[in-house]
Amino acid sequence: MHVETLLQLSELRRVAIVPALNEEHTVQRVIDELRAFDPGLDVVVIDDGSSDRTAAAASAKGAHVLRLPFNLGIGGAVQTGFKFAFERDYDIAVRVDGDGQHDPAQLARIVAPVLRGDADIVIGSRFATSEGGYRSSRSRRVGIRILAAVVSRIVGQRVTDTTSGFQALNRKGIALFARDYPHDYPEVEATVMVFRHRLRLQEVPVSMRERSGGQSSITALRSIYYMVKVLLAIFVGLFRRHVIPQEESA
Repeated sequence: MHVETLLQLSELRRVAIVPALNEEHTVQRVIDELRAFDPGLDVVVIDDGSSDRTAAAASAKGAHVLRLPFNLGIGGAVQTGFKFAFERDYDIAVRVDGDGQHDPAQLARIVAPVLRGDADIVIGSRFATSEGGYRSSRSRRVGIRILAAVVSRIVGQRVTDTTSGFQALNRKGIALFARDYPHDYPEVEATVMVFRHRLRLQEVPVSMRERSGGQSSITALRSIYYMVKVLLAIFVGLFRRHVIPQEESA
C-alpha cells in the first residue's frame, strides 16, 4: 500500500503542514519521519511564537519555517500553513502536529481516500480503532465523545474524533481552510464547516503516541471550557446565513 501511495503522490505537489509551539526537542524527529514516509514531501513548520529553538531546529533539517511574530494559537498557525499551501498551488496537504503524537508512518492510510478521489478531507481517528497507543485523560475522552455525538447529528455522518489534527486534504480542502478556519480550538468547528461547504469527509483509524515534548494547553478545567465554547460556536455558526464561497479555480 505504501509503495502504491508513493507512486500516486509522486505525480502531485504535496506538503506537510507542521504547527509547532516550543517543540525544539521533537520537531526534528517529526521532519525525519515525514521524509521517511515520502522523501519528496515538502515540509513547512509554522513556529507559533515559540520561546525556544523550535525554528532553528526545523531549519537545520531543511524545513521551510514560517515564524509568527507572536502566538496566534493552533487555529492561526494551522491556517497560516494552509494559506502557504494554497498560494503555492499544492495539490495535497497533510497536517501533522510538531509534538510527536502523530506517527507519519500511518500517513499512507490517511492519504489513500484522497488519492482515490473518495474524500476531500480525511481525518486520522484514534477512536475508530481497537489498536493500543496513546490515551488522553478521562475528562478529555468524555468531552470528545460528547462533541463527536453532537457533530455527528449535525452533519448526518458518524464522526468519532472531532479534535484530531492528523489530516490529509486535497486542493478543495486546502482552499477552504486557507480562506476560513476557526482560531481557538478549531477542529470541531472545522468539521462542521466541511459539511456546510459540501466537501466529503472520511475518518480512518490510527493510533497516536504520547506527546514527546512541549506541554498540552488543555487541562481538566479547560476541557470543560473548551466543550462549552465549541458547542456555542457550532450552534452560532449554523445560523450564519452565508458561508465563505468556494472559488471556481480551487
